[in-house]
Amino acid sequence: MPIENADYFIYVMPFHIPTPACIRLNSDGTYSLYLNSEYDFEHWLDGYEHELWHIIHDDFYNGKSIEEVENL
Repeated sequence: MPIENADYFIYVMPFHIPTPACIRLNSDGTYSLYLNSEYDFEHWLDGYEHELWHIIHDDFYNGKSIEEVENL
């Protein structure tokens, strides 16, 4: 599910927290999407789609806290 007109880069690496994926906004306006190498492909896909959802919904620009964005 690539996003048209959005630049993001995917990295696979071990995390030291129990989450399959996370994303960050880079200073140049691109995104870095990280997949936890300790999880399987199904978790990666779920995490990937979840993180892309944040790009689609402008979560880095909407002024909401992470608690509001993640419904914590």
